[in-house]
Amino acid sequence: MPLIAPILDDRSFEDLFAELRNRIPVYNPTWTDHLDSDPGITLLQLFAYLGEGLQFRFNQIPEATQIAFLKLLDLPMEPSRPAQVLVRFESKVANGVVLYGGDQVKAGKTLFTLTQDATIWPLDCVTVARRSLLSDEDLGDTAKVRAFIDGLDSELSVAVRGSVDAIRLAQGEDQPVAPYDVLTLTSDALSAPVDFSATVDGCLWIGVLKNTDVVKDPVVDLQRPAGRTLPLAIGFAPAAWYPGIDEVAACAAGDGPSLIWQASLAQLDKDGSPAYTAVRVAGDSTAGFTRQGVVRLELAADLTPLGVPVAPIGLAGSGDFPPELDDDRADRLWFWLRVWRGDGSRIGEVRWVTLNAVPGEQSVAAAGELLGSGNGQPGQVYQLAHTPVLLDPRYPVRLQVEESGVWTDWTQVDTLDASTSADRHFALDAEAGTLRFGERWPQLGERLRVIGYRWGGGAAGNVAALGIDKLGALLAGALPPAPLVRAGQVALKCSNPLPASGGADSESLDAALRRIPSELRRNHRAVARDDFAELALQTPAVVLGRAECLPLFHAPSRSRKPGTVSVVVWPARDAQHPNAPLPDAWELTQVCGWLDRWRLVTTELYVIPPTYRRIALAVSVKVRDGYGLDAIRDWVDILLRQYLAPLPPFGPDGHGWPLGRRVLARELEGVAMQVEGVDYIETLRLDAANTDQDGQISWAATEILPIADWEVPEVAGIIVVDEATELPAPGSGLAPPLARPPVPVPVLRDIC
Repeated sequence: MPLIAPILDDRSFEDLFAELRNRIPVYNPTWTDHLDSDPGITLLQLFAYLGEGLQFRFNQIPEATQIAFLKLLDLPMEPSRPAQVLVRFESKVANGVVLYGGDQVKAGKTLFTLTQDATIWPLDCVTVARRSLLSDEDLGDTAKVRAFIDGLDSELSVAVRGSVDAIRLAQGEDQPVAPYDVLTLTSDALSAPVDFSATVDGCLWIGVLKNTDVVKDPVVDLQRPAGRTLPLAIGFAPAAWYPGIDEVAACAAGDGPSLIWQASLAQLDKDGSPAYTAVRVAGDSTAGFTRQGVVRLELAADLTPLGVPVAPIGLAGSGDFPPELDDDRADRLWFWLRVWRGDGSRIGEVRWVTLNAVPGEQSVAAAGELLGSGNGQPGQVYQLAHTPVLLDPRYPVRLQVEESGVWTDWTQVDTLDASTSADRHFALDAEAGTLRFGERWPQLGERLRVIGYRWGGGAAGNVAALGIDKLGALLAGALPPAPLVRAGQVALKCSNPLPASGGADSESLDAALRRIPSELRRNHRAVARDDFAELALQTPAVVLGRAECLPLFHAPSRSRKPGTVSVVVWPARDAQHPNAPLPDAWELTQVCGWLDRWRLVTTELYVIPPTYRRIALAVSVKVRDGYGLDAIRDWVDILLRQYLAPLPPFGPDGHGWPLGRRVLARELEGVAMQVEGVDYIETLRLDAANTDQDGQISWAATEILPIADWEVPEVAGIIVVDEATELPAPGSGLAPPLARPPVPVPVLRDIC
């Protein structure tokens, strides 16, 4: 929205007079005549009249002045951010269905636009991990391997758990050993995540399955234009991983590790080993399977060699032979894709892998608009039809001005300070959707038009999983290459197995006003402590609740180091850790990439999660007469948790608990005394958790708890009792965090 001056105090003359009159019984109970004839009432009316005039002047300062500075400094409010999502499509058309970037899908009334082209085939997939049953240390010990194989059931050792190498060793042949079992990951994102870091071969195996209702022979049924490759779109989503401070590397620009893809062939090599062919990667937005995205592959035009190699008896699933599937999937299996990282690193936990995945975002492509005609005067402003406009270099606002009968392109710039009368420049206020011009502006009678732009975004785009369920508008005039079929001509199912994320509403006016000093100080670079913290909060696609900068702090060594800066970030929401929010690896990567644009070249930058020091509180209170202990217990618990919370608007100063600030028991006593109904605090004990070398946790009471500069407290539990009850021992009654939310189980009552 445009910048509008707020009204700080909207009370009228009647409101001010009523407020003054209502104070008479409080300050002068003997004054009983409140009629207009009383001289005192006349004076109150005079003061209310003068106050209304002062209030009008007050509403002009300082907000109106700050807004004027915003306009003068060319600092518009930040526009909304669009949510990102991966959409999975299903089709029963044998020769493929074409989707184009610009096609839309819908979740209720919320529109999402696909950002890539894709061809939807009647194919599905299953992902397999061959997990080793022995550690690397045990694999090198022949005696342990023999003992492990002897302890296996004979049928399991052949069919599921033992590779042929292990069976050969049991028979006396000294061969490499890799006993394993098979873990599968389906494409519906409902199965548990699978860890690929401990696999036998370091590979991720993707079995491509046919829809046997429409595809009998893929070589014949999957028709394409002559000489065209077969494109596959593979969606990938890693499981949420919360790295600790020791697992965070320095921020550096990079595209992630490369992936090596191979497809299995039906025929074996001359030496009897399985054969594979390299697969071309047309695009990879997953950065080497490190973040959510889509990998676009192109299979060769000749699909005849693809298939599943037939292993000799007893060799299925061993060595380079693909893993085996159950009977149902084995009948539908066409061929195997295997992928591994080129740098030798292992793929971690994976949440979801699927075929026919297309990325989308919560945005809408606007049609061309005729904005009007120029008047030849400076300061011209033109309003676009849709707001807010997305600030994305992929979708610039294309403005054309008709000069002497010829439509001329004008260039969008971030600032008009360097524009001259010879430059055809314009600036965009994305949040308000307005266009402004520099020293060269449209002359009298020159028409203006916008060919296209993208608009949308907002927190409403963060739809839940399976919220997208229907197609929207399709790109007009797009025709597929024969014999492919265009989406909309056939039934096409779509869904989002994973929730959309990254959507955020436009910046509020208060936030824009608070941003003025920092914008002037930073001057488009990060140097001071506040620069890093403020820029981190502006990271696109990530909603942070707090960011703090630790100058000269080297995170891996926990020591001071010149030229090093560490930024601690907290997510605004964390359903997994509501009391102690932690950013996951993807959020840390996003903040790293954003801050890397602003830091000095000589700055070594780390973006780290907060480190929590677990504490527990035991409080004994004296409850006043007329108050219940249960209500007092709840309010004391709430107030103490809010005071020790790491996120705004809680904490001692409303900005979360400061990093490195020690926790004092007597300070928390004062907080608990603020609860209405508490007569006094009998005892407040502060317990701190300590971890020994064996990982055992012990609790000890303390009056003052010093914590490190990179730590904040985490409340593990609060116990509130009356003054007559003895406090429990330190650490008693504190259960470990639950792995999943508790589920209530109904119990039938016995009635005598």
